[in-house]
Amino acid sequence: MSNSMGGFIDMLPRDCVSKILSFTSPADTFRSSMVSSMFHSAAESDVVWEMFLPTDYMDVVSRLITPLTFTTKKELFVCLCNPVLIDVGRKSLKLEKSSGKISYMLSARELSITWSNDPMQWSWKSIPQSRFSEVAELRTTCWLEIHGKIRTQILSPNTRYGAYLIMKISNRAYGLDSIPSEVSVEVGNEVCHDMTYLRHEDRKKQQMECMFYRNRTEVLSKRVIEGTEGISNERKDGWMEIELGEFFSGEANEEVKMSLMEVKGYQLKGGIIIEGIEVRPIH
Repeated sequence: MSNSMGGFIDMLPRDCVSKILSFTSPADTFRSSMVSSMFHSAAESDVVWEMFLPTDYMDVVSRLITPLTFTTKKELFVCLCNPVLIDVGRKSLKLEKSSGKISYMLSARELSITWSNDPMQWSWKSIPQSRFSEVAELRTTCWLEIHGKIRTQILSPNTRYGAYLIMKISNRAYGLDSIPSEVSVEVGNEVCHDMTYLRHEDRKKQQMECMFYRNRTEVLSKRVIEGTEGISNERKDGWMEIELGEFFSGEANEEVKMSLMEVKGYQLKGGIIIEGIEVRPIH
């Protein structure tokens, strides 16, 4: 910024500069605060950071499991840039620091998991690696079906989102990658379908299972284009994720339905640990 421009900005009222910054982004505001003392002062204003917070931020604060300590809207924004538990610990919320866009994670308890109340098929337990008090571990089943729902009203408007199943595959896992699973995301009349494999690291074991289930595998694998089927990716937090699909969050309040299903192979499977479904902006 030139000296003449900087001098002109410094002549503007602080409230005016704050109003201008409120129409930018959190990233722009953080950078602008280093331009001059005027910008630094204006960038601290609640007028700026209230625009970057969710419109229902007061409601969000009231639903927190652990109260946050803050005296300014900027401090609240920074606090919410780290995952916080809400709704009796069954959901997690996080703001993207550069844009202020909202991410949510629905815990396994917030999902509809077929037969999850049957202790012979699923077990609920607490593990230190999870942000939630409980995760769901599949013991054994021939019918893997997981559904989650969220409304676009609580997400950032006019934003492209991705939905991801957050999970782990234990060393004792079996039958998960013999048959591809079907994943989908549905919003109104828009439906995104795909196929994915719940890959296991034990390749020798996978090859033996694929030989045993050869016929069913061949039939279903024709629906998966080689090299483009979904795969699990490792996350920085130590979990793995499978993309379920994408959707656009517009101005309307619509229900988003997300799912992963493997109900056609009929082979027994077990060893997957479900933490939840994360919904986050796509860049």
